[in-house]
Amino acid sequence: MILSCGEALIDMLPRQSAAGEDAFAPYPGGAVFNTAIALGRLGAPAGFFSGLSRDLFGEMLQTALADSHVSTSLAVTSDRPTTLAFVKLTDGHASYAFYDENTAGRMLTPADLPALPDDISALFFGGISLVGDPCGSAYEALMTREAATRVTMIDPNIRPSFITDEPGYRARIERMIALADIVKLSDEDLHWLCGQGSVGTLARSILERGPKVVLITEGSSGARAITASTEVVVPANKVTVADTVGAGDTFNAGVLAALNQMQALSKSALTSLDDRILTGALSMGVRTAAITVSRAGANPPWAHEL
Repeated sequence: MILSCGEALIDMLPRQSAAGEDAFAPYPGGAVFNTAIALGRLGAPAGFFSGLSRDLFGEMLQTALADSHVSTSLAVTSDRPTTLAFVKLTDGHASYAFYDENTAGRMLTPADLPALPDDISALFFGGISLVGDPCGSAYEALMTREAATRVTMIDPNIRPSFITDEPGYRARIERMIALADIVKLSDEDLHWLCGQGSVGTLARSILERGPKVVLITEGSSGARAITASTEVVVPANKVTVADTVGAGDTFNAGVLAALNQMQALSKSALTSLDDRILTGALSMGVRTAAITVSRAGANPPWAHEL
């Protein structure tokens, strides 16, 4: 099983009521949640670990995960509220009012970490759940505990506007990158972490910190994978873009699902990935992301749609 570890929240999207009043509609979301949903829809054995609420929004999240065949047996449930992100659109640009204090997800602690069953072969981390505490410390502790024996992947999915302690956040991401087998970054995230320079050069500097594989997404230019012995580039699929919500999250799921299908999602296999396997994994990531951006919202494809 591939266990996605991180945030689940409700995006409150602006709408108008039948009476013409301004209103908000709730939609399940969160970067790590989206990756778990995409993995389940692609047919990969998928689980989700987070702090989930028993409130009505938490029930929405649980239902969405179950409908996409994602197990929540390891999730920690509580009576704390669900994280809410209210979205305001101004001339097409989104800004957020983020309600995350004392929520079920935010208040997850290292003491809440479960013992993992043997059937969990890989863990995925990322998103805004790595910004705040105590949940950020909990996910880092879980990765630290499991990295020696299970495949770990991180996609920080950096959102600078959410970061209140930049030195502390950078230090956490650096530590987790050093532990990870697979690191995925957008080109924007790469420059935020490493500064100016060519994507290839900066990606190799990430590789030198410990990972076996570094994946870089570059929007309409496609994606690349870099290992100690090779580099593979796959072009993006040309589609009409509805929006880019969930694109990177779905890409992550596509790569993990493909590696799992090719029996390459193990500590030993990741040390010697060849161009065929890397191309197959990148292609799956790009194909699934292309479908997601072609329709509104984070709505990853099912396997039969590929």
